[in-house]
Amino acid sequence: MDSKVVVEALSVAVSAGVPTLLWGSPGTGKTSAVAALAESLGRPIEVVIGSIREPSDFAGLPVVSDGTVRLAPPAWAQRLSAAGHGLLFLDELTTAPPAVQAAMLRVVLERVVGDIQLPPQVCVVAAANPPEEAADGWELAPPLANRLVHLNWPVNAEQIAHGLAVGFPRPPLSAFERPATAQQLIAARATVSAFLRARPALVFQMPKGAAAGQGWPSPRSWEATATLLAAWEAARAETDVLAVLITGAVGEGAALEFLSWLEQLDLPDPSAVLADPDSFEPPSRSDRMFAVLTSIAAVAVAADDRDLWEAGWKVIAKAARMAPDVATLAARTLAGKRPAGAQIPAALLELTPILRAAGLIP
Repeated sequence: MDSKVVVEALSVAVSAGVPTLLWGSPGTGKTSAVAALAESLGRPIEVVIGSIREPSDFAGLPVVSDGTVRLAPPAWAQRLSAAGHGLLFLDELTTAPPAVQAAMLRVVLERVVGDIQLPPQVCVVAAANPPEEAADGWELAPPLANRLVHLNWPVNAEQIAHGLAVGFPRPPLSAFERPATAQQLIAARATVSAFLRARPALVFQMPKGAAAGQGWPSPRSWEATATLLAAWEAARAETDVLAVLITGAVGEGAALEFLSWLEQLDLPDPSAVLADPDSFEPPSRSDRMFAVLTSIAAVAVAADDRDLWEAGWKVIAKAARMAPDVATLAARTLAGKRPAGAQIPAALLELTPILRAAGLIP
């Protein structure tokens, strides 16, 4: 794997606010890459090494004050909170003993340290050596592993030699310059939802053994997948970057199925469909129909626009002739969020039997 692809995947994940872990042997430049990203962004970076920390360094130190107990955050958390943004870099993660890993859970997922909530602009990045290569290494606990996107850090001799001679390239910042829009996130969530509807067995698959310390499919990691998919699309990154990100989130097997399914899906832009609903041709595949209607209904509702809401009903009316069950789900979404001043569209007449069956009208 090209290190440029991994560095760009790291940049996309950090821009999306998804906690990320770089796996690699000691001395291969993981820390330097994270520091370069922070420098390029002009953000402070706090390096925290788990092996020299106690659980209270993440959960907070109990302090009695005015008859109550508060959990005082450590100095590094206070500095990030005061700065309002930055990178929290959890280095040498596999040297952290289980008790410390357990204390990191809220920090990684919710950015809560002691009694303070770190700002949303504080991103969590970690680095780790494989346990057999780490000093007094520990396997990564499954709950912590499932909160992270796992990226394997490659060592490319040619790129290292080039970097030593002329300098190493800076991480790309396109993902930060073009963040995902609300519509892209809605469409991505609809796409992941459609895949899980088609492959329900992949919603949750708890691995065993060493695989439990890597990415694996769960509702949490599929939600991260949707966020990463939207950020990747907004950044206009290469397909290899998406493959690295999805594999890191849900594991190799689930990622391979999702990426293969996504390649065959070829979804239309929901905004383009709503702009011209008369030209919409409903897809024949049920999973594709679900993804299209879910994203269209979500975009129409999020816009809170009368014209888009009415256009959504036209799309659903067309789809209802082929897939009434899927159309019912989209109709529920639209019916529950009617914009002010919106008229009942004529397309609803075609949907009356479906809406009645769904219990949306008497």
